Amino acid sequence: MDQKVKIVWSDAAKEDLKIIYQQLKDYTESSQTAIRVVREIVGHSKSIVHTEQYQVDEYLGEPFRRMVVRNYKIIYKVQSKEEIRLLQIFDTRRHPSKMRK
Repeated sequence: MDQKVKIVWSDAAKEDLKIIYQQLKDYTESSQTAIRVVREIVGHSKSIVHTEQYQVDEYLGEPFRRMVVRNYKIIYKVQSKEEIRLLQIFDTRRHPSKMRK
């Protein structure tokens, strides 16, 4: 049985999540909708069981990997076989050149 890897959220990824919440809350005028989307993003991040579970990001390349939740791309980097670091949550409706390097 696979043991889940440790998932570490960078400060930047935490800030991205806060921004996503606020933007969704403002746009939909519903804190419930914003909370539901944020929980979905966090929940999917917890589903990572092994470091190579998701694809290498097509824009950033190795060692950056990505998973997509709704229209948000979660960028992570493998730190070791036991740990990954979530670096950024990026709205895929924006051009990839806007991602932080």
